[in-house]
Amino acid sequence: MRRGIAATALVAALALAATACGGDDNGGSDAKGDKKAGGELSGTVTWWDTSTVGSEDKVFKRLAEDFEKQHPKVDVKYVNVPFADAQNKFKNAASSGAGAPDVLRSEVAWTPDFASLGYLAPLDGTAAIDDEGDYLPQALASTKFNGKTYAVPQVIDSLGVFYNKKILKEAGVEAPTSISELIDTAKTIKKKTGKTALYLRGDDVYWFLPFLYGEGGDMIDAKTKTVKIDDEAGAKAFKLVKDLVDSGVAKTDATNGWDNMQKSIKDGKVAMTINGPWAVTDTRAGAEFKDPANLGVAPIFAGSAAQGAPQGGHNYAVYAGSKSLDASYEFVKYMSSSKVQATITKELSILPTRTSAFADPEVAKNEIVTFFKPVIEKAVERPWVPEGGSLFAPMQTQYTKVLTGQTTPEKAAKATGDAYRKLLKGYK
Repeated sequence: MRRGIAATALVAALALAATACGGDDNGGSDAKGDKKAGGELSGTVTWWDTSTVGSEDKVFKRLAEDFEKQHPKVDVKYVNVPFADAQNKFKNAASSGAGAPDVLRSEVAWTPDFASLGYLAPLDGTAAIDDEGDYLPQALASTKFNGKTYAVPQVIDSLGVFYNKKILKEAGVEAPTSISELIDTAKTIKKKTGKTALYLRGDDVYWFLPFLYGEGGDMIDAKTKTVKIDDEAGAKAFKLVKDLVDSGVAKTDATNGWDNMQKSIKDGKVAMTINGPWAVTDTRAGAEFKDPANLGVAPIFAGSAAQGAPQGGHNYAVYAGSKSLDASYEFVKYMSSSKVQATITKELSILPTRTSAFADPEVAKNEIVTFFKPVIEKAVERPWVPEGGSLFAPMQTQYTKVLTGQTTPEKAAKATGDAYRKLLKGYK
């Protein structure tokens, strides 16, 4: 990320301000600190949870309340912050030293960004990190910055194809495994059922990554400090999604994509969507899935060059300016424990980050876990650089323009590449 003043001075100043001013103005950390002289844990922990309202949030809130029962002198203030707003909201609060939570559910790409700015407390040697060797290596990768650990993995995920078994059966087709099969299958589905094959989410470029990887492309190469999005594969990927929409294989909406996508699959308007394990509970709440077995999950469509889905997930991070550090560390330890992770998986079918949680008998036999575990093991690792979370905005702008016909795929790829070189110092 490009900043106007020396990074070292900025980080030092922000860290000082955070330490002096930490806590949340709306019921944040206890100014008296946390652990009392007698050793009993106490304090106030404000937790910003960015999970899905109506399904995931209920489970996480209940677990936070269970932590309070175990520690009667700790008050966990649960706040659900819309995921789309959380990154900037936390940055604004942390930079001003007022209003930041003690604990944040951070998207994996945000963690190195926030750490580079001095907003996160290093967790090495604290109670927050419990048996680090139990975590999946690919989940731990996003928690590190400059040799230190700044977060604890909460959940790991990737993308697959969700499909309505009844619609595919009515059309007499199987779930397509490649883009070419998708195009052929879409014609049959339309002819025999009148339904559109795929809802293509247009307002979040994360859902575009499988098409980019499928054409052999990527956003950047962090090892060689090279921008990749504007090479031939990037332009082909932009063209591919545009062609899918123009040909009627897919439908899309550049605004409110999540709600429209979920309504389309839940009401049986489309046969397939691209989604992750976090969406299983919400999808099965739809009229089409009163019988949960009607929801099928398949690997992401292979493109002309490869098959790949992005590695995603979330981490628990602790604000550097928290006035309840001990209570915050213990809360993170509890929420990321194998027992709690297994409970979350059983109720929401999202994937844990601990090997021991996968060994839980009920987790091991969960059909969504069984499907997605091999997927995450082969998922394309995103660049864990401080600017990683900022790579999406320029690409999203061009993605929307392509889908709405405001620019060409070639121009979109070039514009995104130009934006990356301005954002990433030293990249060619």
